[in-house]
Amino acid sequence: MATVCGVDRGERRGAGRGADRLAALARLVVPALVAGGIQLAGSFGASMRQPVARPLDAVAVVLLLAGPAALLARRRFPVATLAVTAAVVVGYLAPGYPYGPVVLSFAFALISAVFHGYRRPAWVLAGLTYVGLVTVSWLRLGAPSSWVLSGLAAWLLVILTVGELARVRRERLARERRDRAEAERRLATEERLRIARDLHDVLAHHVSLINVQAGTALHLLDEQPGLAREALTAIKASSKEVLVELRTMLGVLRRVDEDLPRSPIAGLAGLDELVERMRGSGVPVTVRRAGAARALPAAVDTAAFRIVQEALTNVHRHAGIATATVLVDYAGPQLVVQVDDNGRGPAAVSHSGADPGQGNGIPGMRERAAALGGRLWAGPRPGGGFRVRAELPAPAGSTEPLAESSRGEDRT
Repeated sequence: MATVCGVDRGERRGAGRGADRLAALARLVVPALVAGGIQLAGSFGASMRQPVARPLDAVAVVLLLAGPAALLARRRFPVATLAVTAAVVVGYLAPGYPYGPVVLSFAFALISAVFHGYRRPAWVLAGLTYVGLVTVSWLRLGAPSSWVLSGLAAWLLVILTVGELARVRRERLARERRDRAEAERRLATEERLRIARDLHDVLAHHVSLINVQAGTALHLLDEQPGLAREALTAIKASSKEVLVELRTMLGVLRRVDEDLPRSPIAGLAGLDELVERMRGSGVPVTVRRAGAARALPAAVDTAAFRIVQEALTNVHRHAGIATATVLVDYAGPQLVVQVDDNGRGPAAVSHSGADPGQGNGIPGMRERAAALGGRLWAGPRPGGGFRVRAELPAPAGSTEPLAESSRGEDRT
């Protein structure tokens, strides 16, 4: 099935490239065909209206087709194409052939040269063509009037202006495409960093639980097999959940360059499940909520959950025999999440993660808060224990009242 899908995607990409090549060929050939048809038909019509002009012959037809043929090379050799079409115009009019739309291929070539950025050669060749046309007019009709001189100059200036406007528009569109691509790359990079932080939090939390429960199971396996069974059950649940979250994150990473995720991987909606998991690992946790819960920006919701998760993981790792209290406060203009414990664990430097050898828990939480414009404090509490408090910007939005049993009350 994967092979079939891969072949199907390859066929679609091949078909898309074929369509693009066909469209590019059409954009190259169609103007040349249009110019050739108009120049031939218009010149034969002009020959009938100008009986004093030299009749069209094979040389005239070749010259009328040479300019459009040169347009086929205007993308690869814009300056050479412009020079050839200018020479064709002067070479056609000099022998006395009738005036007509022979200048159309020159106009296309002039616009193309300016459009592709060859401005100076285009202006120089336009000036030389002007001199050539004035000279031909002088030889055929005598001294040209001021109307003829100004008309030729205005005609060339109009063509050059069209080319300049097309060039400016092309450069603006290219700049906008670059800006969009840069913005998409920046968003993709930010998303990868966010996922990396989430990955650290998930692994740190679940692997810590698995490690402690495995040690407990080994210690109690012979003496208290019932408790060992409970520890092994907790290990199974934690390992299953970490696999689910890892699978979700890896799926997001596979899609991050195609379509940036719009929904967070986790949020405060999963707080009760997190607390139950911590209780199952032997850490009594109480949850307090203040204020009416409201819709939060996805980044704030995810950051708040991950901060609580990392703080509880630190309690489990370092606080020893301890209880923890989680506060989620929606009452103020900022969302406040706070985790307190009454443990008597190792030195504060280890518990806080300040020692580079002890991990990235607290620094990672600070980075999360700072990235959203918030603040985080972490340190010993007066009278013992440890506190992690984060204040995250959460603009007021739609509210969703909490159940009466959980508003401002303890949930044990």
